[in-house]
Amino acid sequence: MQTPVSVQDKKSFIQWFLNNYQLKKRESVWILNYLVNHDNLLANVHFIREARFCPRAIIMSSHCSDDVPFRFYKSQLVTTDAEKSFHDIRLNQKEALYIQLNFNNAKQNSLYVAVLEDNPFVPEDYFITKKDQDLAKQLLDKTLFDYQKKVIQAEIDRSLDEKNQRNFEKYVKKLHKLESNHPHQPKLLKQ
Repeated sequence: MQTPVSVQDKKSFIQWFLNNYQLKKRESVWILNYLVNHDNLLANVHFIREARFCPRAIIMSSHCSDDVPFRFYKSQLVTTDAEKSFHDIRLNQKEALYIQLNFNNAKQNSLYVAVLEDNPFVPEDYFITKKDQDLAKQLLDKTLFDYQKKVIQAEIDRSLDEKNQRNFEKYVKKLHKLESNHPHQPKLLKQ
């Protein structure tokens, strides 16, 4: 489980961000300044990625980003009206508010990463592509095949050491069966 980010850390980050980036909507600056000055609100703010999955979230973008300037999500509603979102923030101070900031190199920015939290609303398979799923299945199949083959070969070796013809034939048949079920031993795709 992730350790919660302190109000002071969030406050320091927002102040740094406002000093270093210019947001596309001036209302975004007002909202961030409002949050900085209200610790009780900031305690319920979570910086995350993929805010569109959250029940109550804001996406804000700086001028150096190609993303949308501003979006506010509440339940199934989406608005670009920053004043409506500001009003909602003031009225619902105890509700969690998820914020996604879009700015140049955000994913590599250590200050942003330090306040980022896991987004609990992102679907489990959101970041997994079909190719990733296929590769994982192939890896699992190959690992299982290799393990089973190793176990059978060890039994064959033991049968030979013990000069046990019956067990030897039994495990050779098992090995042939395993290999016939995997005629082309699973090989991972080249990336």
